[in-house]
Parts: sequence; C-alpha cells; structure tokens
Amino acid sequence: MAATKPHAPAPGARPGDEPPALVDAATLRTAGRNPGLPFRIALADGRQLGMRRLLRVLPGKRLVGEAEIDGCRVLAKLFVGRRSAKHWRQERTGLAALAAAAVPTPALLAATPLAGGGHALLTAFLDPAETLAEAWARLPRQSPDDAAALAVLAPAVRLLGRLHAAGLVQEDLHLGNFLHHAGEVLVIDGDALRRVGRGQPLPMARACDNLAVLLAQLPSAWDERLSILQAPYGAAAASAFPDPQALRARIAHVRAWRLRDFLGKTVRDCTLFAVEHTLTRFTAVLRRQADALAALLAAPDAALDSAVVLKDGGTCTVARIVVDERVLLLKRYNLKSLGHALNRCWRPSRAWHSWREAHRLQFLGIPTPTPLALVEERIGPLRRRAWLISEFCSGPNLLSHLAADREPPAAEAAAIVSLFAAMHRQRISHGDLKATNLLWHAGQVLLIDLDAVVQHRSLAAHARAWRRDRTRLLRNWPADCVLQRWLDARLPPA
Repeated sequence: MAATKPHAPAPGARPGDEPPALVDAATLRTAGRNPGLPFRIALADGRQLGMRRLLRVLPGKRLVGEAEIDGCRVLAKLFVGRRSAKHWRQERTGLAALAAAAVPTPALLAATPLAGGGHALLTAFLDPAETLAEAWARLPRQSPDDAAALAVLAPAVRLLGRLHAAGLVQEDLHLGNFLHHAGEVLVIDGDALRRVGRGQPLPMARACDNLAVLLAQLPSAWDERLSILQAPYGAAAASAFPDPQALRARIAHVRAWRLRDFLGKTVRDCTLFAVEHTLTRFTAVLRRQADALAALLAAPDAALDSAVVLKDGGTCTVARIVVDERVLLLKRYNLKSLGHALNRCWRPSRAWHSWREAHRLQFLGIPTPTPLALVEERIGPLRRRAWLISEFCSGPNLLSHLAADREPPAAEAAAIVSLFAAMHRQRISHGDLKATNLLWHAGQVLLIDLDAVVQHRSLAAHARAWRRDRTRLLRNWPADCVLQRWLDARLPPA
C-alpha cells in the first residue's frame, strides 16, 4: 500500500509540537487583553491563519499581530467585535485609497471574513521595520534645532502633504501610523483614512486642522518654528502651507483636548494604564509595568521595611527601594491625626494630584521622573493614606550642584532656561520652587515634588503664581551673588 502523505503542520506550529489551539471570533472577543498564543483561526475560504505574536489588542474588538498563512509571514488584523464588518470595510477602503494615490503602504494580501463570524485583513509583514514614533522616542533631544528630530518628522509631514493633495484625511494621526522600512516611509492604518470631496486637494481649513493634529503631539517649542516644515509639506502637497498663526491656534486647541483626554486615561483602565477600583482600594499603574510592580502594589508598606528612607516626616515618607534590581522611589502620604484625616478624606490625595501632574508634565515635554503607579486606601468614597511610585533619579539637586559665585556650566544653563521657558509657555506653576526640588539628571533639569503643581487657565492667575515661584527660587542663593543675578536675567520676567 502506498504511503500516506503526512498532513502539513498547522500554521504557527513547529515539527513535533502540538498544533496551536483553533479558536474563533467569539473566543477572541471574550479573551481580554491576553489571548493564549500561539493560536489558529479559520478563514471563510477554508485556510487557517496561525497567530504567532500580538502587537496590539483592543479587547473584544480587534487584534493585530504577526501571523503565518500558506507558509508566509503576514501582518494580520482580526476584527472580532460584533460590529466588526464596518471597521474591516473602512480598513480595506482606506488601503485602496492609499494605493490609488500612490502613497506607500504595505501591500494588501487578503481581506476576507473569518469562519464563524468576524473578519481578517492581511498585509505584507515588513521586517525589519520601525514606526516613526519609536524613532522619535529614541531621540535624546526632540527640539526643532536638532537635525535628527527634523529627519524623523519631515517624512511624516511630507506624506501628510501627499495625502492632502489626494483629498485624504488621516483621522487617527500620530507618528505610530508611519512605518520606516528599507529606506522608505509608509502610511499604515487604513481604518482611519477618509476621502474628502472627489479627488480634489483638501480645502486649506481642513488641511490645517489635520496637520494640527500631528503637530500638537510635538513639544511646544516646535510651535514657533513651523516654518521649517513648510518645505517638506509644500513639496508633496503642491499647495501652500497653512498660515502659521491659524495653525498655531489649531495646535493649541488640539493639544488642550488631547491633554484632557490623556489625563482621564491615567485613572481609567485602558491600553496604557491598568486600573483597579474596589471599596477599600484604588490602584493605577502603567500597564507595561503592572507585572513587575504587582508585589509592591499589593504591599507597599512591606517594601518600606527594607528600603533606604530618604525622608520620614509627619505628612510624608520617602524611600528608595529596589524591585528586580531596579531602583525606584516610593512616597507614602501619611495622616498625622484624626483631624488631618478628616480634612483630607473628601479630596483627591496628594499622591493622586502628583500622579496626574507628573503625567501632565511628561505629556507637555517638561522633564520630571516617570510616574509608575498610584495606590490609595479607601473606605467607599473616602480616601485615607496613599502611595506614589516613580523612577528614581540619582542626580544632585541644583542647590548642591550649582555654585553661588559663578554662572552655571553651559549644559546646565541651557537646561534651566529650557525648563522655565516651557513651564511659562504652558502657564504651569510649581508652588514650592526650592532648588532642592530641581534635579540635574541625564542632561536635563527635572522637576520633582509635584504636590502643588497647577496649570493655570488665566494669564493673571499664572502671573501671580509665577511671581511667587520666581521669588522662591531666587531666594535659594545669597542676594546679588553671581548665580542669582544670572538667573534673574534669564528667567521669564515676573
């Protein structure tokens, strides 16, 4: 009898391994953020797709990852939500519009329903590849006078000009939707692409609005240097660059909206943050840090027993701790007495305020140690003690680092001027601007102790607060010393 031909191994399986589990859209819809890997899923045409690793998960709605089908690596987007067909069609239509406009984008290989519900869209898997967001995050400086920063940003602006020239708008515009591969930058995410009009270039107002969405994500120092982006945009769009004054106004509007949206996410369970809320406890942690910090979050007081205590006051205990050979800062906000507890219990804790303001500063490009987690003890709606965990920065404070009888070194001088210019631009006051609350670390001056930080809505309120901050900072050094005179001449005026 002739030998039977062996079955080909299932996609994603290795010879000798058990084949990955076969799942369907309903299973993935209920699997949350961490579906078991690898897995197989059947397409409506009878083929099976093997998912190797996940790059993004929108729980109950969409999964994106590296997969294999017919022996080829692909990028697979699985639309598993109950209304998946709409987004699948939008993705397919958007990719077709990019191709028709000759805008580089990964090749579409298949767009097909899944067996048993849901839809799949497969594009070429580009390896190696890097998003412009990843390239941007690696930059030591993201300022408009840095050639490397402009080299990352210019291709995105150029491609956006090409989209606008073709009458296309990208409604989820960020550097993560531009992919660098083999010396070329490509546009991805067709789901967010919309056509305006019938192939005519975008009206100037609409182009200005869309461009502002991208530029609002840059440090505010770029707002005054928009002219350097005219050449890459105008060459591709074959049209005039939006009026800088109108563009700056739109940037300010978009940035304010994005900030409000982001601050809301810092205390809500989402892709970036893992949040748990019970009758006795509230916990928020950067999702990428959740596993590493789980034991610390469960028992923060136990960590203090073996920590190096840096400050042990009535209202606050500050300690340096080590978690998996990583040095962190743990700050516990204490309750001195029953009266103090009653006074604080109805208000957001100082840890909550510091957590929010640290994320605000980082969002606005103002240097501060990275906030990692927040814990509050609660009794229903009432708050008790709280803990804040952040990166530990070992640099010296400016009181010990700078000499009163001489000007700061060039690097420190530039960082000081940059920090206070950014704070002044954003109408941010510190509330306790001692030199010990300014750290020199990794070429930057970092702002710490954020309990009283405020971003003011009105110019008048900010002017009053900045006058107090400025006076407090200058008081750190002897009157009329060299350093104080230098600061007084270079800080924003009171």
